[in-house]
Amino acid sequence: QVQLVESGGGLVQAGGSLRLSCAASGRTFSSYVMGWFRQTPGKDREFVATISQNGGLRSYADSVKGRFTISRDNAKNTVYLQMNSLKPEDTAVYYCAAAVEGWYRPRETRSYEYWGQGTQVTVSA
Repeated sequence: QVQLVESGGGLVQAGGSLRLSCAASGRTFSSYVMGWFRQTPGKDREFVATISQNGGLRSYADSVKGRFTISRDNAKNTVYLQMNSLKPEDTAVYYCAAAVEGWYRPRETRSYEYWGQGTQVTVSA
């Protein structure tokens, strides 16, 4: 069982920045592929970013590439999402996820076994 807890969400004006954190339980964090997804009412959960076990591989949704950066600190069992130049369309609940099987279709929600509770990000115009 892996527990994930997101933090860092909040209200921000367009053009601003937020840094989300996701703290993971367990002793094998460095073996997990980690991802960030987001969801708004009436829409499917959408891929945002993912990072490989040692941080060597990263992938981003086209909508956030160049604005968001995913990173991880395995010594702290934590993954981060730095969000810059935020837009109103970034408004969503952001979820952290862990894939224990490794780098396999890491842009898909079904690849992830464990999910956090989500943190709300609201970007005002």
